Parts: sequence; C-alpha cells; structure tokens
Amino acid sequence: MSDNDFYALMPLLLLAGSSGLVMLLIVARLSHRIIQIVSLALFIVSFSSLFYIRDLLPYPIDPLFVIDDFGVFMIGLIIFSGLVVNVLSYIYFEEKEEGPKEYYVLLFLCTLGACVLAVSGHFVSLFLGLEILTVGLYALIAYLRKRKHSIEAGIKYLILAAFSSAFLLFGMALVYLQTGTMGFSEMAGALADVATIPPLFLMGLGLMLVGAGFKLAVVPFHMWTADVYQGAPVPVTAFIATASKGGVVAVLLRFFVAIDGFRFAGLVFLLICIAIASMIVGNLLALRQKNLKRILAYSSIAHLGYLLVAFIPGSPMVPQAVSFYLLAYFVTTLAAFGVVAVLSDRESDAEELVRYKALFWKHPVLACILSSALLSLAGIPLTAGFTGKFYILATSLRSGFWLLGIVLVASSVIGLYFYLRVITVMFSGINDHVPEPEEKHPLFFGISMGVLSVLTVLVIWLGVFPDGVISFVQQFRLR
Repeated sequence: MSDNDFYALMPLLLLAGSSGLVMLLIVARLSHRIIQIVSLALFIVSFSSLFYIRDLLPYPIDPLFVIDDFGVFMIGLIIFSGLVVNVLSYIYFEEKEEGPKEYYVLLFLCTLGACVLAVSGHFVSLFLGLEILTVGLYALIAYLRKRKHSIEAGIKYLILAAFSSAFLLFGMALVYLQTGTMGFSEMAGALADVATIPPLFLMGLGLMLVGAGFKLAVVPFHMWTADVYQGAPVPVTAFIATASKGGVVAVLLRFFVAIDGFRFAGLVFLLICIAIASMIVGNLLALRQKNLKRILAYSSIAHLGYLLVAFIPGSPMVPQAVSFYLLAYFVTTLAAFGVVAVLSDRESDAEELVRYKALFWKHPVLACILSSALLSLAGIPLTAGFTGKFYILATSLRSGFWLLGIVLVASSVIGLYFYLRVITVMFSGINDHVPEPEEKHPLFFGISMGVLSVLTVLVIWLGVFPDGVISFVQQFRLR
C-alpha cells in the first residue's frame, strides 16, 4: 500500500479506526456524554480528511475502489449525515433506559459501509460495504428493545434485508458467469461488442435490481419501509433515509455508467416502470397517514422515484442531477427528522400528528424548521427541493423522457396535500400537550437547535442561490 493509497483511503480508515476507539472508551467505562463528544470530534476529523485528498483525484485503487470527485462528494454527504445523526442522538438517547454507548460503534460502522459503497468499483467491495452497512442497521433499528414496535421493525428489516442480499449475490454470480469478471470497468469491455443484452446477463441484472430495490425501498419492494421507519429510533430512521440509501444510489449509478446499461432498452423500460410506480404509490400511500414518521417513509419512496427520473436518461447530466438532488434531499430529511428527535420524550417518539397541533404557538423555531423541510420535500420554490426537482426535470426532458417528467409533476402535486396538512396542524388550534424540548440537557439541546438551524439555512440557500453548488457538481464525471 503506497502513501497515495493511504491518503486516498484516509476517510474510510478513520471511520474504521473510530469504531475501535469508541469500543476502548466503552471498556474504560466513560460516560455517555464523553463518548458522544469524542464521536462527534471523530466525525469532524473524518469529514475534514476529505479536503486533503482533492489533489489526488481521480485515484483508482485497483481493483476494488475508484476515488473520484463523485465518490468523495458522496462520502462527504454520508459522513455529514452521520455527524448530524450523532448530534441528535445524545438528547434522544440520554433519557432512554437502554445504554446508548454501543450505539456509536454501530453508527460508525454503518457510515463506513455506506462510504465503501460510494467508491466501489468491484462486486467484492460492493457486497462487503453493503453487508457492513446492513448488519449494523439490524442492531440499530431494534436498539430500543423495550419499545413495542422496535423489535418488530428489526426482525422485518433482518428478514427482508437477508432476502435482498441473497438476490443481489445470486445476480452478481450470474453476471460474473456471463462476463468472467467482477470489476465494473472490465464488464464494460466484455459487453462492448454486444448489441442486445445476453439473457444470462439480463437475469443477473434483474436479480441485482431486486436486491437494490429492497435497499432503496422503491415500488414494488417498499412494504417494509413504513413499519421500519416507525419502529426504529428517530436518529436511526434519519440515517436509513439518507446515508443508507445514498450509498446504494451511488454504487448503482457507478455500475450502470460503467457497463453503459442505459443502451439496453429492456432494462431502461424496467427502470421507468419502477420510477413511475414509486412516484405515484409513495404519494398516494402517504395521503391518509396520521403518523409523521410513516408520512416521511412513504415520502421517501416517492423521492427515490424522483431520483430514478434523473438516473434513467444516461446522459452526462445524470451524475450532476443525482448529486444535487441527494444533497437537497439529505439536508431536508435530516432537518425534518431532527425536529421529531428533539420533540421526542422518554416514553415515545413525537410521531403522531396530534402532538404537533399548535406547535408554532409554543415552539415557533421548531415549527418553522419543520415547515421549511416539508415545503422543500414538496418542491415549493425558493427551497432546495424545488431546485433539485427542476434539475431532475431538465435532465429528463432534455433526453426526451416526457412521460417521466409529466408523472413527476403530477405526483408532486398529490404530495402537496399531506405536506401542507402537517404544516396546517402546526399553525392551527391550541394544544397544551405539545412536548417540552427545553427540559432536555440545555447544552446539547442548544447544539441540536444550532445544527437544525444550519440545515434550514442550507435548505433555503440551495433554493435561492444554487449556482455555486450546481457549478461544483457539473465537474463530476464517473469513471
């Protein structure tokens, strides 16, 4: 391993080392507060290390990794999500009966797995990253073992994730049988002279899409989403909705670009069907929900459908549109779940809509933060969500995919109903049972509110002044 290899892998090595260091702190019987602060510092160090490898890019580490602009951007998004989840975790777990110290070890490992996915260029690194991520999530989802929905959610995710991993692995085996290689770039060479997709390769890709579909929770592989989102601790739900799915999207995009999968009409048609079904079904299922976590769960299904609209055209704009939309989606979703985490108490999460009635009149800052996040998810102008959807729509229409653009706009209109319904609840009526977040630890409550305020500023800034970020992501070229 050369010095450049070491520097290029520094963020991943720091995340792996951080999980070991937190284990040592637990053995030393240090308090939850110290472990949380050290974990936060380690996340900051891991994120800062990304700035030291800019001059190396692009830097392939054959045969497993491709460290390029897109990969580093995705690693930064994933580590940033882990950092925000870490901040929210202290006030959420401090009052719970379970000891939260081991939670931070699992959080580092899941973040590491998602980062490995983001720079994978080989089936071996893809599967290892996916399993590191998934196995850690089994425990994180069921961490509050005394909650009635927690164990149920953990078991559902365990069973379905195991099935999806089996589909994915079998699909990889068929693709390897057809191409004789497990490296993405080598597969492109093996398929270079193929006009029509070979049946064995098509079957392998289909099985891989089934496995990836479960991880991304797109229709028809979405049935676990609402129950897992509801049963998992709020910070874990935020991590699943952002970093977990971001890593899978990154490796899927890298794989399809490498093999030029967009030239196979049958495969593109299948992705179009999944995207349309996800956009429509996700928004329709959220219409009658009275639980905020379930609303955000079905919303995530629709947003992954929107993301596939940018994914399908296969043009040079695809990595740019996907990168910007993921940034907007990550920031917005973390802000929304952050408010839920701050308002949650020892007995239950603040997930029922009735608990948000008249929230503005008791906690105006939290109500405004959540309103900004919901408006961004709805795609209202002057928010990050609007700019992201506009970028996706432009990518789709420029490539002639008018049907996808029409469905995106129509399904977004449907989604306005349940987003605005939550906002209406927060600004109407009187409710003396709104949870009191001020009773939490004042220092960490202040830090959490500061982080949520920064996320809200980013939501507005990306909607009003997106030019800087768009110019940055336009440099991305997948290799």
